Amino acid sequence: MFRKLSHLFFSLVALCSASTQAAVILQYHHVSKTLPKVTSVESDTFRAHLLYLQQKKFNVVALDTLIDGLREGQTFPDKTVAITFDDGYDNNIEQAAPILAEFNYPYTIFVNPALIDDGKGYVMTWEQLRTLSKQGALIANHSSRHDYLHHKLAGETQKQWQERIKEDITTAERRIEQELGYSVKYLAYPYGEFDRALQELVKELGYVGIGQHSGALSENNDMTRLPRFPASGFYADLETLGTKLASQPFNIAKLDYLDTVTTDTQPQLRIEFTEKPFANAQFACYVSGQGRADVQWEEGNVAKIVAQQPLAQGRARYNCTAPVKGQAGRYYWFSQPWVITSSPAE
Repeated sequence: MFRKLSHLFFSLVALCSASTQAAVILQYHHVSKTLPKVTSVESDTFRAHLLYLQQKKFNVVALDTLIDGLREGQTFPDKTVAITFDDGYDNNIEQAAPILAEFNYPYTIFVNPALIDDGKGYVMTWEQLRTLSKQGALIANHSSRHDYLHHKLAGETQKQWQERIKEDITTAERRIEQELGYSVKYLAYPYGEFDRALQELVKELGYVGIGQHSGALSENNDMTRLPRFPASGFYADLETLGTKLASQPFNIAKLDYLDTVTTDTQPQLRIEFTEKPFANAQFACYVSGQGRADVQWEEGNVAKIVAQQPLAQGRARYNCTAPVKGQAGRYYWFSQPWVITSSPAE
């Protein structure tokens, strides 16, 4: 019922208010004082985040409301946001859920069903998830065991990999449906990692793929790589988080790159914009751990971006921004994730 009312509210707001196509998804893991700070926020900080959303009059909607809107090409009210958690940790029900209830905000928890079935003590039980679901939380798929889904096993063929990962995803979804009575077919990629083959499989299975790279949303987003803004650890600071919450999506016609998982230590990204309401000099891209990337403009509103120095193995990003004309402190925002490996089999 809560989600149905949220859908109705969203539709009415979209029809009745001026819009700027500005929507984002927040990503959390732990709400805890004792767990690793890189993936945690303390309860006081989490409450401060929600209070900020309330005071700044953000339109907080359920994730399925937001994704259905994307699929249907709906126009979003300015400052629309959805709240998500990864992994289904027990502190979500102990610490996060009561605070979310204070604000009456909907949220989504991505879980690993095999870990729940194994009785792992650090994740919520199915009974606890049923309790939260009845209170309005949406429970969705984070793979069966939180494995690196794009990794192939030693000697595994492409077809064998496809069958194994298909079984992983669909088994996890089936367990959610068995325990909670519904299936939304959203997959949050473990560790935020995906490659083109995984995206193609997710699309073939009819799922929405959700990452951990930052950026704002519009109906033009690729539904196999939706971005989210991490809001834990270093990213929990409200001064910088507030800027991200107010971000807007670039109008992108095409992304051109070989693959997100690559052996190329200076991968090239080309972005073709449908429109460009900013000057070339205002567009800047930054490489995680390095600083500014090299940006070259080509004919037809196409920007070519490449790191100025080789990237280290592991996860990296190109984060690109440009100021929104006439709206001080607001930026268009796009992030391209990379996973640099030593060999294609990794």
